[in-house]
Amino acid sequence: MRSKKSFSINNDQSKQFLIDALRQTSERLSNGDVKYQWGHMGQCNAGHLIQTLTGMSSFEIVESIGFELDEWSEHAIDYCSKTGCKVDDIFLSIEKHGMSHDDIVKLENLSDRNVLNNLEGGFRHLERNNRVDVIDYMNSYANLLEMSTS
Repeated sequence: MRSKKSFSINNDQSKQFLIDALRQTSERLSNGDVKYQWGHMGQCNAGHLIQTLTGMSSFEIVESIGFELDEWSEHAIDYCSKTGCKVDDIFLSIEKHGMSHDDIVKLENLSDRNVLNNLEGGFRHLERNNRVDVIDYMNSYANLLEMSTS
């Protein structure tokens, strides 16, 4: 069952933690030796950010959800904060740092219009499985959050 409510916390401390995590993740992804696979739960757009937010490795993320290799957007649709499923723990952690399950879907698809409008050079469509586009999106997202805390 899909939860209609977001339980994300949007205070300055959680925003700063998320800003830092987005920047750390984009910096890590800038290293060509770091594995990036859009179709892999621990190595995709959300998977890399979740690694930074939780301190979990790619393998630990996949292991924690019982090796169910659905896309994060599918897990987000099925997410309910009260079911006790393994993926719920990850979503609760994400929400603690200021992201809703809808934010995760948008991160996976690089589709938040506000983030896209804030890209350096202005709006453009990004490819969800393109490492450089993911880096640009995360930096734009961090910049947008930074502007909202100023």
